[in-house]
Amino acid sequence: MKSSSRKSGASKSAPKTSLKSRSSGDGQIQSVARAISILNAIAEDEQGLTLAEISEKVGLPPSTTHRHLTTMQEERFVRFEVETGVWLIGVQAFLTGSAFIGSRDVASIARPFMRRLMEASGETVNLAIADEARGYVIYLAQVECKHMMRAISRPGEQIPMYCSAVGKALLAEMSKAGVATILQKTGLKRITDRTITSPASMRAELKKIRGDGYAVDDEEHAGGLRCIASALCNEYGEPMAAISMLGPAARIPNGKIAEFGTLVKEAAAAITAAIGGCNASRP
Repeated sequence: MKSSSRKSGASKSAPKTSLKSRSSGDGQIQSVARAISILNAIAEDEQGLTLAEISEKVGLPPSTTHRHLTTMQEERFVRFEVETGVWLIGVQAFLTGSAFIGSRDVASIARPFMRRLMEASGETVNLAIADEARGYVIYLAQVECKHMMRAISRPGEQIPMYCSAVGKALLAEMSKAGVATILQKTGLKRITDRTITSPASMRAELKKIRGDGYAVDDEEHAGGLRCIASALCNEYGEPMAAISMLGPAARIPNGKIAEFGTLVKEAAAAITAAIGGCNASRP
């Protein structure tokens, strides 16, 4: 459940967004660059940011920041919450972002396969893509299971690749250099007692995933939850997305992981075939 309390100033110490490389040209381009930087800053904090916090993060004077915010507010890209005094992402930003999902056939093609996987496994099924620039995965779509108690990863939610099943499934299909670059960005920070924090252990984990054809998040990102995922590849055998089934560890015991893994792997292979892709690392 999302907390309604404001974060301390120390938690707002993210690097400022530099505009120097984009601000020397045409004034309209500068304004667009500033507006995008402000949107990105707000999007990174689901609880919203005050004007002062946004101004500090993007490196702009409060007056300039406020002019951009009010303009974007008129277009519904941001909204102001009077009670808490913070700016949040607006509905138009969501609608614009949703167009990306619609433009990728994988989302619509995958949905019937995801639904069948949910029916076969009894657990919630997710579709995610990699944000390699940050080393995160972004959830695009979900088919919820029918259990009263179920795990939910909302579309748009982002988590580090190294501690998620979908992320590890994608990492396992990447080159060693690509994996090294991503892990250098994120590090292997401990999130739970089961998070993999050793580079050697992560290399062994990725090797096992390539052999099994599926990845397992064994309570590495959230205690009490297990997730099993497999990558979807394009026509060049490159990873473009991953599907996963997610549920309470009590419903995904050790003795069922291989069985569920086969279901997920088969669903991923079917979606890969449906989009005209292939998986170079396994038949």
